[in-house]
Amino acid sequence: MKVYRTDEIRNVVLLGHGGCGKTSLVEAMAYVSGATNRMGKVTDGNTISDFDKEEQKREFSISTTLVPIEWEKAKINILDTPGYFDFVGEVEEAVSVADAAVIVVSGKAGVEVGTEKAWELCDKYNLPRMVYVTEMDVDDASFRQVVQDLTDRYGKVIAPHFQPIRENEKLVGYVNVIKNAGRRYTGIGQREECEIPDYCKPNLEIYREKLLEAVAETSDEFMERYFAGEEFSVEEIRAAMRTEVMEGDIVPVAMGSNIQAQGVANLLSDIVRFFPSPDCRECAGINRKTNEIYEANYDFARAKSAYVFKTMVDPFIGKYSFIKVCSGVLKGEDVLYNADSEADEKLGKIYTMVGNKPVEVSELFAGDIGAIGKLANTKTGDTLSTKATPILYGKTEYSKPYTYMRYVTKNKGDEDKVSQALQKMMAEDVTLKAVNDSENRQSLIYGMGDQHLEIAVSKLAERYKCEVTLETPKVAFRETIKKKSDVDTKYKKQSGGHGQYGHVKMTFEPSGDLDAPYVFEETVVGGAVPKNYFPAVEKGLQESVQKGPLAGYPVVGVKATLYDGSYHPVDSSEMAFKTATIQAFKKGFMEAGPILLEPIASVKVVVPDDYTGDVMGDLNKRRGRVLGMNPVSGGCQEIVADIPMTGLFGYCTVLRSMTGGRGTYSYEFARYEQAPSDVQEAEIKKRAAEEA
Repeated sequence: MKVYRTDEIRNVVLLGHGGCGKTSLVEAMAYVSGATNRMGKVTDGNTISDFDKEEQKREFSISTTLVPIEWEKAKINILDTPGYFDFVGEVEEAVSVADAAVIVVSGKAGVEVGTEKAWELCDKYNLPRMVYVTEMDVDDASFRQVVQDLTDRYGKVIAPHFQPIRENEKLVGYVNVIKNAGRRYTGIGQREECEIPDYCKPNLEIYREKLLEAVAETSDEFMERYFAGEEFSVEEIRAAMRTEVMEGDIVPVAMGSNIQAQGVANLLSDIVRFFPSPDCRECAGINRKTNEIYEANYDFARAKSAYVFKTMVDPFIGKYSFIKVCSGVLKGEDVLYNADSEADEKLGKIYTMVGNKPVEVSELFAGDIGAIGKLANTKTGDTLSTKATPILYGKTEYSKPYTYMRYVTKNKGDEDKVSQALQKMMAEDVTLKAVNDSENRQSLIYGMGDQHLEIAVSKLAERYKCEVTLETPKVAFRETIKKKSDVDTKYKKQSGGHGQYGHVKMTFEPSGDLDAPYVFEETVVGGAVPKNYFPAVEKGLQESVQKGPLAGYPVVGVKATLYDGSYHPVDSSEMAFKTATIQAFKKGFMEAGPILLEPIASVKVVVPDDYTGDVMGDLNKRRGRVLGMNPVSGGCQEIVADIPMTGLFGYCTVLRSMTGGRGTYSYEFARYEQAPSDVQEAEIKKRAAEEA
């Protein structure tokens, strides 16, 4: 592939609801542009984007794919993202390096939750956007309805500049609203002029009026001409639209059919025409040497720097670090400095990726997106720059995973193999986390939802030949006491020669501090227990609180006081006093009103106003206590509640189905509280069965 200058590059992310046609649109783009000589199908598992076996098996995208398209002397770096919410980390990676977005909407399904989320992401990253309505070859697709729904939601920024011509429920051509002219399809990517059918004219008038009004608002001169009834030239309309699109004041709406590759050539031309090249966008980092702001702004004349936005780890083709060049021109022989890991990295070859196929290029200009193979000390979020000008760019903010399960290896001895495979998968997927919970002796895996975890397990088996099963995780309960007890315990053992003798009298009561396992005091008088045995008594306590007598959970909030006892001048030993203390603790704890404490999380659920009643009702069912509600932007409410950790299992799936995918939640551990008696009894039974 030839080298493109910064002003010839367009970095475009495709966003939209799952199944709206993003991947098949990429196929059509590649075909129309001549990058491929046949169009793959998602159902056949032979598309450029969905090359992973999991994607082919499930027929939807799981990770972001880069596909460069050459069109009208420009290079369009298409970032094809997953539409399902479990893979939002992949979308955030792509959006962080895109300079504009095409929001894909199914003409049949219309505006969906994924469309709204895509719009919100564009707002967050300040991206110019365009809407492309697919499936216009389908019987019950309605372009007019999609435009109406978008206008109802987002107001007069919505500006359709193509209109479908349909005959017998088939897409046969389109009206170019800018040129006010009809076109009929004659072949793939080919068209000829035609008359505008009468049935198109009422809608055309509305669309054209809308477009000209938006154009008129770009300057006083245009406004005067508009009111005087003058016509604008096609060039004037396009120039004004480019300005408006880049400022976010107009969102053009185009349409077509991916399967027939109709409307795709127009979309590619609009991307080149209306979307900004990287040098129109700002980009700044910190110079580590001077601690000053380094304004890279995709200037190819400045010192070299690049941001690593994604990592691909493939068992067959190895590791590739995807980069966006922020300044300078990167070449294969460059040695760059990683300011995050403080290590030098020799680049070797530079590639542009077409799906999973690396295509070597001699250099990458500022603003371009490419990949570098086998960077040993570099991970997602790192910055590569020169040692003379070491730069750090701000890391992308990713959604935090809150759904977790316990995983158990099927084959004994596979633990290390699974751990290494998960490390590789976490390098690739920033929203996947593996955690070792030593307290409950379990390994946990965190993801964005149940489907995310299920696919991670499937990948472990398919790619790395490690089989694991997912189970409900154990909850970190605690044990404590509510009353005071007084015990007298003697440990005596005679077995020829030296015997064992330790005798303690102790009280156990609540310490009032649930953050500390125990508090130890001694009030022994007259040397009933010599001082040199006090550490042994404390050691016995230390051992006892690790696994409580009630259900085997760690103990907190106990005050133990040694007030008397006795010793034997020959048979007493540290071991004897330690054992006596362990026995005393077991007896004293069980006599002092033992209770289980359960972990309580503070949860925040953000949902549209319409769903607040359902969500609050569901939280109450899960033993949650709603503490309050705060209004947030976009007609949503933030519900704040305290909920037992056990009530959060499966919550992600329930919340999504309850709110049509619009609800989000986050939580953090708050404190421990006494568990209700039924929960305590069930937990004690469960633990007893496990021990048996």
